[in-house]
Amino acid sequence: QEKKIFMVQGHYPIIRRLLRARGWVERKIPSLGRKLEQNHSDQSKQRLETRPSNGGGGQREALLNPRGGAQPFLGTKDPLRYAWLSAEEEEEEEQCDEDTNGIHDLMSYLVRDQLPNFIWTNFLEGTDRRLLQQGNMVNHYARVDAFTTKEGLCLSLQKLPWIEKADPNTFFPRCYRLGIMDEREAFIEDFCLTAARSLLKLALEEAGDRPVRTEQVPNSAKGAGWYRSHISHPKHSTARPGSPQYPELVEEALEVCKEHLGILCHEDIDRSTPSPCRTCIDWDRFLQEYYRVAHEGAGLVLTRQQRKQCQNLLQRLAEQLPQLDMEGKLNIWILKPGAESQGRGIVCTTRLEEVLQLARSCTAPSVQVGRWVVQKYVERLLTIFGTKFDIRQWFVVTDWKPLTVWFYQDCYLRFCSRLFSLCHLERARHLCNVSVQKWYKTSPDQDPRVPPDKIWSNKQFQEYLAQLGKVDAWYQVLVPGMKAAILNALRSAQDKVVFRKGSFELYGADFLVGEDCQPWLLEINSCPTMSPSSVVTRQLCANVQRDTLRLVLDRKDNPTCSIGAFELIYKE
Repeated sequence: QEKKIFMVQGHYPIIRRLLRARGWVERKIPSLGRKLEQNHSDQSKQRLETRPSNGGGGQREALLNPRGGAQPFLGTKDPLRYAWLSAEEEEEEEQCDEDTNGIHDLMSYLVRDQLPNFIWTNFLEGTDRRLLQQGNMVNHYARVDAFTTKEGLCLSLQKLPWIEKADPNTFFPRCYRLGIMDEREAFIEDFCLTAARSLLKLALEEAGDRPVRTEQVPNSAKGAGWYRSHISHPKHSTARPGSPQYPELVEEALEVCKEHLGILCHEDIDRSTPSPCRTCIDWDRFLQEYYRVAHEGAGLVLTRQQRKQCQNLLQRLAEQLPQLDMEGKLNIWILKPGAESQGRGIVCTTRLEEVLQLARSCTAPSVQVGRWVVQKYVERLLTIFGTKFDIRQWFVVTDWKPLTVWFYQDCYLRFCSRLFSLCHLERARHLCNVSVQKWYKTSPDQDPRVPPDKIWSNKQFQEYLAQLGKVDAWYQVLVPGMKAAILNALRSAQDKVVFRKGSFELYGADFLVGEDCQPWLLEINSCPTMSPSSVVTRQLCANVQRDTLRLVLDRKDNPTCSIGAFELIYKE
């Protein structure tokens, strides 16, 4: 009668315990359904249909039967597949399910034929539609892949300038869908132009014009080995004795960049004609010679006049290209399967031919669902003790009409296992996902101040920024930047999401941090992991689940109740 029947699918012992404490009764999923395969991190990226993906093999999920029981996904003939929980997760489940007097089991039995009023699940697609009655609450919206897959976010943000007065290039590294012919051509042009700009930067660096920046820390914070551990961008190696020289290369790069600047200064938002930069030089030869300079130590000849031209041209390009500084000088790009998660299939590359070889495979029917995207790698990023990190930032959408967004004021950082290097592109140095880094041991040359569990809270990060003399960076640059990026991403995809009254959703956005502390949005995850991998995440994940229930349940009856660390940042 009080409409306090809930159902939980997936590993969420905190949610179950908090709801029971509020007097809610669980309509349990039968034990087999409770043991279904649980992807504990960003599970919404996994395709539920029985179709191939770039990761190899299809993903199947069980549907909940409104009368109890689990059944294979419709349309499959395979038996139900599931994976057992880890020992730690089993222990949490058992602690949560402690029912000394059998009261919870008895109450669950009594409501076994009742429809739940509140559903918390891994996947909306994995929930029987007959359970989604008008008036009940569920923790997902439909069609959120418009911003929670890499391909969807790439497409949605391309449309942002037509929706809002905002430029995605100021917060989202430029990105292309390789399965789309026009975007593949646009990427080729971008790669070539970036190579030309990078060559000018390399030429100036070799001439001694622009030394590599390092973090400035007060003397009191500089311990042994500080200098080594804080150099995030080793200077490009000077030409080896006897290495080939390319006197004409700088002149060609200058010509290309001048022509590109002219286009940028007069570019219209609707311009669809191809750039003449693509035909002004022999790009195949240029790129091969650029590779030798950037990656093999070949030398450059730079006259005094060219030096001034390079300086002037890069300064003017910086006024037109928000990503000029962060893109660095080695032209590194990162390839990602468009609908995968947890770092699956991601590779970094510096060669156009490698990207295109992969792109050709994207047109095969077997990979239509998970087409690849290619994104500019953030080369000039802030590191901590010489190690790359990213930020997992939570937020909740409680309504799409009007769009209502709540930002969580606590978050956490995820570290890589090895020192950051642009000369070595292996996953242990460049992918911060916990699901990737758990397979790597900490490198012996890693600074001992990097936490063994590779996780920091935002409070620890703020203390670190204060040591760098950037005490205001968190609240004046990072937090406003993350909020703006999240809101722009949501607005760009708003017309694609299927709105449903009573639904809400908790998301996890991933950000990199540039040398200037500007946040760069990488992706947004539906159903972010709540399985703790450290002391920090054990506390924070519990807190965000507690505060989410306060926000969506308690606040309905008491608008002035505490909502913990949530902050309303937008309501249309």
